[in-house]
Amino acid sequence: MGTTNDDASADTVLSMPSDHEVVLTRVFQAPRQRVFDAFTQPEHVRHWLLGPQGWRMPVCEIDLRPGGSWRHVWRKDDGTEMEMSGEYREVTPPERIVNTERWGGDWPETVNMAIFTEDAGRTTVTVTIRYPSPQARDAALGTGMKDGAAQSFDRLASYLHTIA
Repeated sequence: MGTTNDDASADTVLSMPSDHEVVLTRVFQAPRQRVFDAFTQPEHVRHWLLGPQGWRMPVCEIDLRPGGSWRHVWRKDDGTEMEMSGEYREVTPPERIVNTERWGGDWPETVNMAIFTEDAGRTTVTVTIRYPSPQARDAALGTGMKDGAAQSFDRLASYLHTIA
């Protein structure tokens, strides 16, 4: 799972440290505060968190505080919609976010943790997604999650250069 960028640090890496977890790691050529803001401010999130081509995000609501909620709605050009939501459990700007995530229907709730670390102006983002079972993790992986995450992170890498 990589990008067309020649910079090896631009690859999104997916690992599975346990039978309940997926970890996505990516290094961005931007300071930690800028990356954190891009993850947490609706005016930024709607530009990059889109997954495969053809989707846009008409709804992006974020109440960034412990106990606050978030909600994203994606719409495809053909009118198909997807929605996910959750609550923030921990928010430590610009270092860490822990939140729940629900897709609805038969999809189980996950607990996600994003860690932002900076070194020499480059920020490593490590997102750990914890599923309630190995079967739930494997079902999520079967949706094309890997490619969608890489495409979104590729968009984020480009988008970060447009904001201050």
